[in-house]
Amino acid sequence: MKILGIIPSRYASSRFPGKPLVDMLGQTMIQRVYGQVKKSNHVSKVVVATDDQRIYDHVLSFGGLACLTAESHPSGTDRCYEVLKREKENFDFAINIQGDEPFINPDQIDLLCSSLNTETELATLIQKISSLEQLLSPGEAKVVINHQREAIYFSRSSIPYVLKSEQKDWLGKTTFYRHVGLYAYRSDVLAKITALQPSLLEKAESLEQLRWIENGFKIKTVETEMEESICIDTPEDLERALLILKSNKA
Repeated sequence: MKILGIIPSRYASSRFPGKPLVDMLGQTMIQRVYGQVKKSNHVSKVVVATDDQRIYDHVLSFGGLACLTAESHPSGTDRCYEVLKREKENFDFAINIQGDEPFINPDQIDLLCSSLNTETELATLIQKISSLEQLLSPGEAKVVINHQREAIYFSRSSIPYVLKSEQKDWLGKTTFYRHVGLYAYRSDVLAKITALQPSLLEKAESLEQLRWIENGFKIKTVETEMEESICIDTPEDLERALLILKSNKA
């Protein structure tokens, strides 16, 4: 099984422009992400997919592989497909790894990779929700699954709805799952889903995976109990990450 690890990375960001190149105690954020992905036992090759020359040049400068992609891609999935198309090697799967998680655990990547087989179309990680804050936050995508552990629906709302019970008691009534943003695409399926038009559910929830479900594709879910990685969206998130790095270094 040959798996291509792709790290989409953009310079532009409404909340934190240029964050892939910020210094994190001697290494940039994108360099730390790249280094973590390289520790995976299942990923055959790692490539940073970027539309910015500065990020491209920087990745090459520390010995990494990068692909300069079009600026017009509406999502990381589309950027991943351009990288896959331009590869001279054949890969069975591509893994989309978030470029703003410098502490991503290679074991999580391997957990997802180890679940893949020729029948898998798409796969992603999920985690049990343990706090009411997570359950009620629209920033957390929730997911419900069937008996085959395939995703039925993703939502920013708290699903399923627990009838005749107050929300504060919901966690004790049933199991809730949150989506962990790591995707695996079978290569032929990645070509198909990037050709689809945005769907009504996708537009309503702003979750692209709903487009795939609406069009009949199956998303395998794999449960992880590993600690959540820190996603750096703002300068405040960076400060928190630096404190962790300094603590670990000490």
